Amino acid sequence: MSFLKWLVLVMFQFNYIFHLSIAQPEFEFHVCADSNITEFSPNSTYDTNLNTTLSSVSRNMDSFGFYNSSIALNSDTISVIAQCRGDVQLQVCRDCISNATRKILEVCPYKKSAFGYYESCQLRYSNESIIGTVLIINPPNILYSTANASNLNEFMEDVRTLLESLRREASRGGKRKYASNSTAGRLVFQTIYALVQCTADLSAESCSNCLTAGYQTLPNCECYGTIGLRYRVPSCKFQYETSSFFNQLPTEAPPPLSPPPLPSPLPPPPSGEDDKTTRTVIIIIVSTVTVVILVVCISLITMRRRRRKLVKNIQSIHGDDISTAESFQYDFSTIRAATDNFSSDNKLGQGGFGPVYKGTLPNSQEVAVKRLSADSGQGDLEFKNEVMLVARLQHRNLVRLLGYCFDGTERLLIYEFVPNASLDHFLFDPVKRRQLDWEKRSKIIGGVAKGILYLHEDSRLRIIHRDLKASNVLLDEEMNPKIADFGMARLFTLDETQGNTSRIVGTYGYMAPEYAMHGQFSVKSDVFSFGVLVLEIVSGQKNTCFRNGESLEDLLSYAWMNWREETTTNLIDPMLRGSSGMARDIMRCIHIALLCVQENISDRPTMAAVVLMLSSLSLNLPLPSGPAYYTHNDISSEISLIQEYNSRSSGPRELAKSKSISSSHNEASITELSPR
Repeated sequence: MSFLKWLVLVMFQFNYIFHLSIAQPEFEFHVCADSNITEFSPNSTYDTNLNTTLSSVSRNMDSFGFYNSSIALNSDTISVIAQCRGDVQLQVCRDCISNATRKILEVCPYKKSAFGYYESCQLRYSNESIIGTVLIINPPNILYSTANASNLNEFMEDVRTLLESLRREASRGGKRKYASNSTAGRLVFQTIYALVQCTADLSAESCSNCLTAGYQTLPNCECYGTIGLRYRVPSCKFQYETSSFFNQLPTEAPPPLSPPPLPSPLPPPPSGEDDKTTRTVIIIIVSTVTVVILVVCISLITMRRRRRKLVKNIQSIHGDDISTAESFQYDFSTIRAATDNFSSDNKLGQGGFGPVYKGTLPNSQEVAVKRLSADSGQGDLEFKNEVMLVARLQHRNLVRLLGYCFDGTERLLIYEFVPNASLDHFLFDPVKRRQLDWEKRSKIIGGVAKGILYLHEDSRLRIIHRDLKASNVLLDEEMNPKIADFGMARLFTLDETQGNTSRIVGTYGYMAPEYAMHGQFSVKSDVFSFGVLVLEIVSGQKNTCFRNGESLEDLLSYAWMNWREETTTNLIDPMLRGSSGMARDIMRCIHIALLCVQENISDRPTMAAVVLMLSSLSLNLPLPSGPAYYTHNDISSEISLIQEYNSRSSGPRELAKSKSISSSHNEASITELSPR
């Protein structure tokens, strides 16, 4: 075992490293407005506004672990309160809130008011202003120990005294509204630990009233007299136990070590040769002290750098916990059995980084297993860290990474299994396409847009997909879209930087011209691919082999020609032309798609603007300019597209010639991840 691995394992033996460092995947408890009523529809304006608002909460938490906002969007109001427990570190807090903002939409789908609670944090939102108001649910959430105190009256008197002192402290506690402490009980060798907290938006009086209401429930509760209790409502909480369960509040760093004082000067020698001896002694002493000071300073600097490097390695493991990383790792024998030894009968497809197989785990869960190439250029620890980063990216419109496996040269990624295969299996099949009415196609367009927006702006890592296409959009049992093959760049060593790559992997027709020709990529590269995908969804035709009568045309050229001639309805799939009342929505999607595929990068909208344009029919759209690759009447050769772009591009052709361009068919994406 390497020294670094050993040191990481030793560090994690200490409680202060991992205590409360990860939010549980399931809420400890949650409350939805009305579990039997759907209060707003999917892809509605409120749905979009709520997703947009919640996605920004975690990164806007203040240094005290608190966030509140009340925003009026169109005719809707969205009020949010998020808070972490007062003893939780800020990064752990943000991770917990990030988890909560995703989980609340799963457990309370399409509710205009909801509350979710983790041990480390809590989240509440509503369509009414909730800031500064006390909410006490009935009944409250109370958990308690099964063991009773040996001397009930004395024990509860000690608890009452401690809680009342903490109530006073928390009420005037500023932005944290938090207090914790312990007291020596009257029984021998017994210490009582307790914490209390209110949401920081409450006034001192409101906080005190909320906690008082909680204290008053205890005498009438069957929990009275137990040696441990947790009381929780949306606006306040308190907890007491007979063992320590909270961390000390963060304290300021200690001042730097002062150099040792210089020794007092020696008394002057009598005279003569003693002067030389004295001078020599002084020089030796001063030199020794100077060296000691330098050694101490260098040691402190080295220790600080090592500590930072260690923390980065620790934090790169999902949720700052090695045990979590290990829980994501599957045995190779398990995966081999699940896929029937990677049987060809279970093969779902072939990607750029290896084949994909369907598997069934021992618990009957179906999974999709991507068997990666033998050499990714990374060691085991680095590979594990990168998988943990990608696994943290979770959104309803992204295929979820469940775990990984490596055994020797074998490296596997285990994803959730999406039963309806990919969008291209439906969209380009003359029979299956009939299942895609405009309602389903519109839902797919909106879902893909939200998924890409999450990757671009709302995830903890900035993701540029760079191979968005119909075959990388999977459909679940309800035909909801899930984007696949994102986040693969960190698993492979490629010669690339943030905005430029010398190895281009993608699919012609979907690739933005600046990326295909010069390897320059940005979020606008994905916007271009999204625009092409929308045109395919509307027309039901592939972008590079659009059939117009007896001839084949470039889909972008055909769309632009019909736009200019005001015959855009020619582009619509004949199966959709009979959709009553949908013509306006379809034409608007074509308009947005043409804005996305404009040749000038700066003219293309961001995905945030695209989501807004799709959700707000009242928003006026600008007129598009000509798309990239336009003027084609014959697309018999992909090279013609390259030559045309080079002939009109102001960039140096030498760079384009030096690029290695690979055309991918159902190939894994190459993604750039940038920590925010």
